[in-house]
Amino acid sequence: MTAEHRDVVAVGASAGGVEALRALVAGLPDGYPGAVLVVLHVPRDSPSALPAILTRSGPLPAATAVDGEELRHGRIYVAPNDHHLLALEGRIRLTRGPAENGHRPAVDPLFRSVARSYAERAVGVVLSGSRDDGAAGLTSIAARGGTTVVQDPADALYPWMPRAAIAHVTRTTSCPPPSSAA
Repeated sequence: MTAEHRDVVAVGASAGGVEALRALVAGLPDGYPGAVLVVLHVPRDSPSALPAILTRSGPLPAATAVDGEELRHGRIYVAPNDHHLLALEGRIRLTRGPAENGHRPAVDPLFRSVARSYAERAVGVVLSGSRDDGAAGLTSIAARGGTTVVQDPADALYPWMPRAAIAHVTRTTSCPPPSSAA
């Protein structure tokens, strides 16, 4: 795979994120030539129905990520409860490291791992949510030449994660603010 292929997509969401994730996966083509890794803030002590919801919402199969599993194109990997999801050297890694931004799983660890392992091949996506999880990790992806995508805060059920991501990436990378004319 050459560097111009952006084939590892890391997505983070929190409150209001299920609806945004459903819309995102519904727009992916069958046979999408990339892997999609998803962190949704979920309670640490309850299993998530998100893989089944995402499988029903789009053409790609979604499953709870398994530690050591090889990253494959055309699949969606969902962080299990109480574990950070990482992508390192072509494999899924699950850790029970400290909570970040009050969460485990948290978005920032996923984004940092994808930035380190995939650099310009990485795409980081921040969707609806409260607080600022994902903002610092998205900056890591941008700094390594990856692509950053943020849900329009006006379209998010909870605009704080998208707002924080836009502000943080803009401030740390000296990019002009996003245009509202798009």
